[in-house]
Amino acid sequence: MTLPRQCAAACRTGGGGGGVVRCRAVAAAGGAVAVRDAVVAPVARRGAARKTAETVAGMWREVQGCGDWEGMLEPAPHPVLRGEVARYGELVGACYMAFDLDPASRRYLNCKYGRERMLEEVGMGGAGYEVTRYIYAAADVSVPTMEPSTSGRGRWIGYVAVSTDEMSRRLGRRDVLVSFRGTVTPAEWMANLMSSLEAARLDPCDPRPDVKVESGFLSLYTSADKTCRFGGAGSCREQLLREVSRLVAAYSGGGEDVSVTLAGHSMGSALALLSAYDLAELGLNRAAPVTVFSFGGPRVGNAAFKARCDELGVKALRVTNVHDPITKLPGVFLNEATAGVLRPWRHSCYTHVGVELPLDFFKVGDLASVHDLATYISLLRGADKKQPAAAAADAGGVIAKVMDFVGRRRGGGGGGGALPWHDAAMIQMGGLVQTLGLI
Repeated sequence: MTLPRQCAAACRTGGGGGGVVRCRAVAAAGGAVAVRDAVVAPVARRGAARKTAETVAGMWREVQGCGDWEGMLEPAPHPVLRGEVARYGELVGACYMAFDLDPASRRYLNCKYGRERMLEEVGMGGAGYEVTRYIYAAADVSVPTMEPSTSGRGRWIGYVAVSTDEMSRRLGRRDVLVSFRGTVTPAEWMANLMSSLEAARLDPCDPRPDVKVESGFLSLYTSADKTCRFGGAGSCREQLLREVSRLVAAYSGGGEDVSVTLAGHSMGSALALLSAYDLAELGLNRAAPVTVFSFGGPRVGNAAFKARCDELGVKALRVTNVHDPITKLPGVFLNEATAGVLRPWRHSCYTHVGVELPLDFFKVGDLASVHDLATYISLLRGADKKQPAAAAADAGGVIAKVMDFVGRRRGGGGGGGALPWHDAAMIQMGGLVQTLGLI
């Protein structure tokens, strides 16, 4: 299969004749993000052709979207792709399992474990990754609540990890993974409800004011922790750019094939896509292909944002449930499908990025299951993408746990009284569910 010129450039790992690939790498100086020219050593050419067997190592570029997953999704997802996507979903699930929802804990709303043992503590010690850094994010939004506000305070949002030597041999390359959880705190809920578009301006050399993203997601990505509880680590963006660029430079400079994979659920998928766009805008995808695996993710930006992601070669596979209302937001009425008299405003509307892998599951009496990450993963692990979501009955579902936590905070344990941010979110969600005909 002949790859498009843009895809080939995005997936290129080195040149012949001892040449080098130049990219704009990201460095941190005094807490600020700067762009500098860096030289990335070429990856040594393999002495023999890659195996043609259908293994992850033999087709990792296709799994990472180098051919936009053409021929891998229909009539059913390729088994290797399906297994890999489910595996990344499980690595996102680790964020939820490690997240501390106990108000009495000193690690409340942060990770329960140290990074060296986090994956082992959540039962994923054999995942084949080593966590190199925790990532924190703070939303600079106003939260109307009767309990202490989480606005402007950094909370654990995910982690950066790198594949072990053994896993890298199985994968056919060194994989740098960024994993994001979804919405939990009041400030994050309010950020999700901020549906206005704002210019991203993430490339200091070319701000591109036409490229716009949802303002709440942008706030989470770029706002620094005002409390300095994490040693002045900076914004989510600054933390990620420092760590990912460090790992890519270290391993690609050593002659290895490297990939950057960003995976997230719900709000986390929005942060994953923003990060992928940012990395590509700064040129890091010239040293390593950048891929997003999104689970139940919302729209993130406008048509210009999508066009720029496509131009930069950002690859995104959106795993969606056709009944999941979160995947219809923002822009439930005005979006990429807008036609008729409203068509002139189409380019100002929210637009999905990437290729969709649709699933179909719904459980009467359990609306939360349509967005539950555990159910997404169980469907991917199954043989038929249209099978009923029997696994959604598992009481350990991600959304069920978060909603139980929210309910306890609304009740007697959280200072008494209703939380306006929660009511606003539930009212909007309830109206959307009815609009979409789910109930």
